[in-house]
Amino acid sequence: MPRSGGATGAVDDDRASNQRQAYAPVNLLRAALVPVLAVVLAITVGAIIIELSGLNAFEAYRALYDGALADRKGIGRTLEKATPLVMGGLAVAFAFKAGLFNIGGQGQLVIGALFAGAIGYGVTGLPWIIHIPLALFVGALGGALWGMIAGVLKATRGAHEVITTIMLNFVALNLTDWLTSKVWREPGIIVRTPAIETSAEIPRWDHLPTGFALSVAAAIACWYLLERTTFGFEIRSVGLNPEAARYAGISVSRIIILTMAISGMLAALGGAIETQGVVGRYEPGFNAGLGFNGITIALLARTHPLGVIPAALLIGAMEAGGSMMQFKADVDPEITEIIEALMLLFVATPILVKWVLRRRESSDISVGAHWGDA
Repeated sequence: MPRSGGATGAVDDDRASNQRQAYAPVNLLRAALVPVLAVVLAITVGAIIIELSGLNAFEAYRALYDGALADRKGIGRTLEKATPLVMGGLAVAFAFKAGLFNIGGQGQLVIGALFAGAIGYGVTGLPWIIHIPLALFVGALGGALWGMIAGVLKATRGAHEVITTIMLNFVALNLTDWLTSKVWREPGIIVRTPAIETSAEIPRWDHLPTGFALSVAAAIACWYLLERTTFGFEIRSVGLNPEAARYAGISVSRIIILTMAISGMLAALGGAIETQGVVGRYEPGFNAGLGFNGITIALLARTHPLGVIPAALLIGAMEAGGSMMQFKADVDPEITEIIEALMLLFVATPILVKWVLRRRESSDISVGAHWGDA
């Protein structure tokens, strides 16, 4: 007696599920292989450049290791450099899951850094257990509202988020410069805010910054939200196919606005942690480029929230050890930037190639398809 269609469908579903589980480790290994190869290629090409400049590549990389990982102080510098990079990478990666490209991380970061600094010095008499999270919350809220502006413009007017977030970067940088120089300025020659209260400072364990633990917790929270919650499923659905998501009853506009708000919040938290855990105040120009580096981190991590952590540690180690390379091996700081750029290039190249091939395949199918084709 033949099996019913329902039973056959159930068996097929079980077989497909087992196949997906069997191939999951292989797919994970393939996903990790591209950034690893990109790092190896970038380091190799960097070594060639160093040798061609008349220097010793082995000594240069040895100095890099000494400055970034040789002792607790070096590890602390690496973790300190990596913390805002984790948050900036999360901001870009999270938005990317909804099909959005947040270029406004720098503006959102400085908003968070400034407002956390304002609460840090402007509110007094609080115990640390309240003052630290309050300053972090206000900084994160400022970044969330700043990111939401681009989300609302995208959802209601169709304005592309790349354009709006780039423009909002200029607005944020000029706004924070004005607030720092006119409203919250410390008396003196240097344009900066007063130092934050001790109760608002994020503590360190010896040379190890506590802020890095906060960034790791944020990465885990983002992964859980995206992979284990209904809201995360809606975000990924909108990123894969907004029209299909809308047909399934998902409010695409709501997802766009909330995703950009969360993305802005993540970038702003990186700035707030930098203010409260490293600088101790807000000073224009100190955080220059940190938000833009989040794009590099997100691409190195292949936009995976947990992959952002090792990617940020790698770039953080290069930045922490770059000064030692310059001091011990006489390597110009531009060499470190070249190596970082090569990593990004080697990671982005296969992504671009696959994208072009998909576009060509879809074009061939649409052109070659006729009525009656199988």
